[in-house]
Amino acid sequence: MEITRLHVGKRLSEVAIHNATVYVAGQIADDTTADIGGQTREVLAHVDRLLAEAGSDKSCILMCQIYIADMADFPGMNDVWDEWVPSGHTPPRATVEAKLANPACLVEIVVTAALR
Repeated sequence: MEITRLHVGKRLSEVAIHNATVYVAGQIADDTTADIGGQTREVLAHVDRLLAEAGSDKSCILMCQIYIADMADFPGMNDVWDEWVPSGHTPPRATVEAKLANPACLVEIVVTAALR
């Protein structure tokens, strides 16, 4: 029962891989001055990069949880999501409004994916 972890830190790992499943920690934007569209694009780019490092990609996402600081930003986040997610591979998803740890963050995204 091997577990592989990527980008291991003191508090969390960015990725854990177990039984051909990739678990990606909540991703936030580095540029918190950006609007919801900019932050969502950056977060999804982090997800793309981490999935690629793990041997997966966005077409293999099994489940996605999206946390947004304000539901008023839901349409703007969805615009970017709709451009990013591959047609025919839309995963099960939940989106909730949440008070994020950093008040400047507008969106945080967590994904679970299968290995390619």
